[in-house]
Amino acid sequence: MRIIDISTDAFTAPNYADDPQPMYKWIRRLGGGSEYNLSVMGMTPHSGTHIDAPLHFVEDGDSADMVALDKCYGSCTVVTLSGVLTGEDMDKLLPHCRKRLLIRGKGNASLELSAARVLTDHDMTLVGIDSVSISYDEQEEAVHKELLSKGTLILENLDLTNAPDGDYILCALPLKLGGLEASPVRAVLITK
Repeated sequence: MRIIDISTDAFTAPNYADDPQPMYKWIRRLGGGSEYNLSVMGMTPHSGTHIDAPLHFVEDGDSADMVALDKCYGSCTVVTLSGVLTGEDMDKLLPHCRKRLLIRGKGNASLELSAARVLTDHDMTLVGIDSVSISYDEQEEAVHKELLSKGTLILENLDLTNAPDGDYILCALPLKLGGLEASPVRAVLITK
């Protein structure tokens, strides 16, 4: 068995648009008169690798603590694609994929609404991408709403550098953050 870390560091990963930069500071330090180290941090739940819960774009949608954990663990497929992905692209791809799809686009892939519709028509459990958002500005809201309102979780800001295309077991469990619209995750792929 091999475990491949596909997470980005929350403090150094690209940030979405005007989101505040994550920060931390030490409030206790060994050697500075304290018997232990203790830090405090601040960031949005969208910093680094994270799962968008339905509440992100769906009024009264499930929050991060309500996400079904079995959606965040199980068989997945990693594929390399770039550009704006359409429904036609997804129709060609999905017969060869598991119910969790991770897209490596080196930050240059995004979903069009037609692609999101095909994914939900195929009852995809989760779709992930290696950029800060699943879609581009003009269709971002529509794509998020399509996926999240129909039960497909979104995993963003992945680092798929060390994960060749193929099938894996994904583990990307959200923190239990009651009432929040997203959660950071430590995402890993497991091979046999």
